Amino acid sequence: MTENIENIELQYLTIDDYQELKDAMIEVYSNMTNSYWQEPQIKSLIDKFHEGQVVIKVNGNLAGCALSIMVDYGKFDDTHTYEDITGNYTFSTHDENGDVLYGIDVFIKKEFRGLRLGRRLYDYRKELTEKLNLRGIIFGGRMPNYHKYTKRLSPKEYLEKVKRKEIYDPVLNFQISNDFHPSKILKGYLEGDTNSGDFAVLLEWDNIYYQKQSKKAVVRLGLIQWQMRLYKNLKELMEQAEFFIDSVSAYRSDFALFPEFFNAPLMAEFNHLPESEAIRELAKFTPEVVDRFSKLAISYNINIITGSMPEVKKDLLYNVGYLCKRDGSIERYEKLHVTPNEAKVWGLQGGSKLKTFDTDCGKIGVLICYDSEFPELGRLLAEEGMDILFVPFLTDTQNGYSRVRHCAQARAIENECYVAIAGSVGNLPKVNNMDIQYAQSMVFTPCDFSFPANGIKAEATTNTEMILIADVDLDLLKDLNQFGSVRNLKDRRTDIFKITKV
Repeated sequence: MTENIENIELQYLTIDDYQELKDAMIEVYSNMTNSYWQEPQIKSLIDKFHEGQVVIKVNGNLAGCALSIMVDYGKFDDTHTYEDITGNYTFSTHDENGDVLYGIDVFIKKEFRGLRLGRRLYDYRKELTEKLNLRGIIFGGRMPNYHKYTKRLSPKEYLEKVKRKEIYDPVLNFQISNDFHPSKILKGYLEGDTNSGDFAVLLEWDNIYYQKQSKKAVVRLGLIQWQMRLYKNLKELMEQAEFFIDSVSAYRSDFALFPEFFNAPLMAEFNHLPESEAIRELAKFTPEVVDRFSKLAISYNINIITGSMPEVKKDLLYNVGYLCKRDGSIERYEKLHVTPNEAKVWGLQGGSKLKTFDTDCGKIGVLICYDSEFPELGRLLAEEGMDILFVPFLTDTQNGYSRVRHCAQARAIENECYVAIAGSVGNLPKVNNMDIQYAQSMVFTPCDFSFPANGIKAEATTNTEMILIADVDLDLLKDLNQFGSVRNLKDRRTDIFKITKV
């Protein structure tokens, strides 16, 4: 064979390779049902993590492949299954901030074996792991020859004999020779792998060059319970905003959270106009407000969640907010669900973008007021690895506040995350459709032994202008995910339901 080889090349997998990849997998895994990935799954893998998907081509023909994702391995225990690690085969478990490269698949077609092409794939994975500063590589290794010994050897005994080279197993022998060390037998790992007896060996390779990142575990939140009052102009309103930012940053807070429509007092100047026109005039201030918040985030060394403001895009009115990071970068979020009153009086439209944001203090999500009352949104953010959910809100009555408050606390429990809510108090008699404000800003936690028994970390005084400072420990969330009294994320019945973005 070697005399006919003109070119061997390792390349990133592309969707154009799909048909050849499918044919190869059907051939390589001929003894297994559902032996190949569907095209949308491969496309999802490439879109999420193109560096992790590579192929070996010999004379332009696909000879082998290696598929990988990054995971935060602390969110899984050592009894996980292939279905668990792949998020029910959706790869929703891929985490750009993960600490481990997890091997999803690797193979070399039969006619190309003996050329040490598999070693090239593993060398690439090791180089990628070092480049990304990951702790190492982990995957569940098949035991394809175990079916020959099931009547007389336990999986553990079989593994020991393979390690001592008393039994030859093509997969395990190859992995061990490539510096992977077996750490555990996994039962029921890959459904349908009858040759392995549905067992697998958890194999690990440690990156000796790994340097632990200094991302904060304990994060300090600064919530601003904003008093609605009249201001002469934008300058005066931003002076008040800076006063609060100065206050929470003096306590070395990592985040400052403002309420929904905190800048509504500026509509007083336009109160002679219909409400739908007045709020569009307010929207004209939004670009300057964002610019000033971004400068304040840098100068006070704090990440600012700007609550929300009206914004006009293509002549449509939206309720949006911005995450102004202390490194100078800016992210945008939208209110997806508008209330009947907001649609009727102001003509607000619901947004369409839902995403998490990476920060120097973990991954966060933001849901504006009414959005917190739709549990699907929080769950989608949780599946992206959200640690803290921020909810800026604006409610005029106690029953309206209670809806936000109780739904926000439910989000903390069901999604195993922290939730911070901040609202406005007082009244605006010279601004139509604003009336009296009711709020009690709070920080919620899951309800388990490492957290407050009632799930409330901190709470402001009702209807009083003030700041609320609270520390949250992100490491406790990882412990909860693995060892909690109940495990809401892990115990979901994804075999009978799932939530996906459109």
